[in-house]
Order: sequence, then C-alpha cells, then structure tokens
Amino acid sequence: MIIDCHGHYTTAPKALESWRNQQIAGIKDPSAKPKVADLKISDDELRESIETNQLRLMKERGSDLTIFSPRASFMAHHIGDFEVSSTWAAICNELCYRVSQLFPDHFIGAAMLPQSPGVDPATCIPELEKCVKDYGFVGINLNPDPSGGHWTSPPLTDRHWYPIYEKMVEYDIPAMIHVSTSCNACFHTTGAHYLNADTTAFMQCLQGDLFKDFPTLKFVIPHGGGAVPYHWGRFRGLAQEMKKPLLQDHLLNNIFFDTCVYHQPGIDLLTKVIPVDNILFASEMIGAVRGIDPESGHYYDDTKRYVQATANLSEEERFKVYEGNARRVFPRLDAALKAKGK
Repeated sequence: MIIDCHGHYTTAPKALESWRNQQIAGIKDPSAKPKVADLKISDDELRESIETNQLRLMKERGSDLTIFSPRASFMAHHIGDFEVSSTWAAICNELCYRVSQLFPDHFIGAAMLPQSPGVDPATCIPELEKCVKDYGFVGINLNPDPSGGHWTSPPLTDRHWYPIYEKMVEYDIPAMIHVSTSCNACFHTTGAHYLNADTTAFMQCLQGDLFKDFPTLKFVIPHGGGAVPYHWGRFRGLAQEMKKPLLQDHLLNNIFFDTCVYHQPGIDLLTKVIPVDNILFASEMIGAVRGIDPESGHYYDDTKRYVQATANLSEEERFKVYEGNARRVFPRLDAALKAKGK
C-alpha cells in the first residue's frame, strides 16, 4: 500500500470559496455575514470534485490512500477573530469528513484547527476532539504562525502550545506543521513562507527541549523539511554549539519529513541525509506546483517517480517510506486500516 500523508482539498466546489468570501466581507459589514446553512454542497458535487481530480491522479500515479485535510492556503488564520476561524474550520473539516465517507478506501481526514492570532491555543481543543472522536481523523495540521507571515506567536517549544500537545499525546495523533497564506508581501506563500516555516519549526525544536516534556509527541515537517536536509551539517553544528544531544537523539524520535520535493536530486538528497525511518511518502498533489516539468515530461508533484527511482533506498526501505512509517507515525491510521483487514 502507498500512503500519501499530505493531501489537501484544493479542488473543493466553488461554493466553498464563495461562502468564504461572504464570510470575509461580513467581518466589515455584519449584514453581509452568511449563515453556515447558506452553504449547500451535495454529495454528487463532492464526488465529482474528487473523482476527476485527486482520485484520478492517485489511480494514474499508483497511490492508494491519502491523509486529507482542508486546503492549507485557505486556512488563513489571520483573517477575522476566533469566531470566524472556528466557523470556517468546522465547515472545512466537515467537507473532508464527507469525502472520507464517500471514498473510505482512499481518503482519511486530518483536521484544520481554528487558530487565531493572540488567542489561547486551548480554544482549538473542541474542534480537535470532534474531528478525532466523531470524524475518525488521524492527525492535525498545526500552524506555527497564525499571523500569516509576521510570526507573532511564541516558538513551538513554548508552553503556549502545551494544551494542544497534551491533547495530541492523549489521542496519539501527530501534527503536520503547516502554515497558511502569507499576508506579508516579503514572503510568497508557497515559494517562501511554507519553506521558511518548515525550516523555522525544525530550528525552534532544535533550540528547545520540548520532547523531554512530551517524549511521544510527533511532528511531520512537510515539503522535505524546507532547508533542513540541505543544511544538515549546519544544524548538527548548531546543536553541538548549544550543547544539545546528537540530532538523532534530540529530535529524530519525534520529527519526521515528507517527500513533497519536486525533482529527483531533491529526493536523492533527502533519502541520503535523513534516516529512512523519518521519511514519509507524500505528494501534496494538485497543490502548490501543478505543472509538467519540461525536463522530465512528468508532473512535478508526481513524487512516487522520484522515490521509486532513487538509488538510496532498498525495497525494504521503500516499504517504510510508502507505508510502514505512516502506520507508525499515525497510529490511528494503522488501527483504521487493520479494522478493514489491511
């Protein structure tokens, strides 16, 4: 089985975006504020949006199951207040749940949290609990910068975040560390802000001792870890200067990286530098980079091609990347698969 640990509902019916635009308009003009009941998306519309997009490509490219969460750039936690984020998160999570019910063999949910700048992360817990207990979601997306590119929140190692970590440990779910839209003109959302955040999250964890307090906490840092694999020597050296343990002891029991890297040399580097037990297959397909690479003639985000082609992995190691590691990092996913005899 090939499990893609990083998928977003980027192809949701247009009615979702229209409702969101009305919600945003309602922040300044309360008379324009829509009701949740105003959003009407049928199961047939959901089926069409998935069958002609993600599911079609999964079948063409040879992946079996996607951990599916709301569109990352749509999270936009910096817009409005907690009430706005809470309503928006609930709508987006419910759509992903409905997709998982329509296509139970191919999609399983991960939750968007109703984060809001300056608001206690504990306010996210009711939505997290609902998604895990009622929807059967197997993970969450955690935005380390709800301000949208201004980084006003404390580092991930700060006690500010502990209420979410405590709930993650209780439910044995990992968090993908994933920012959303950048509202800072200095940082392009997918080309800079995402990759900056991946690198920043890793460095924050390196500087702190979070995993002493939460030894079973698990983070997935997406997009191949940002700059991390390329600058592994820098991070090793900084850890040494800070009198931290070796990285494999300090961080690699708790931090994992995905394969959302869109060329062969990048995957070759990732699989050469990062231990195989810390790499999870992912594509984020129909995401940030949707075009065809003129050098290869294949889609940039067809990441299975790169994992299959790299000389750095044995077949046993490819199994870990494709399936084994995801089952270990997402225990609720493993339990759900075993319940189906998989």
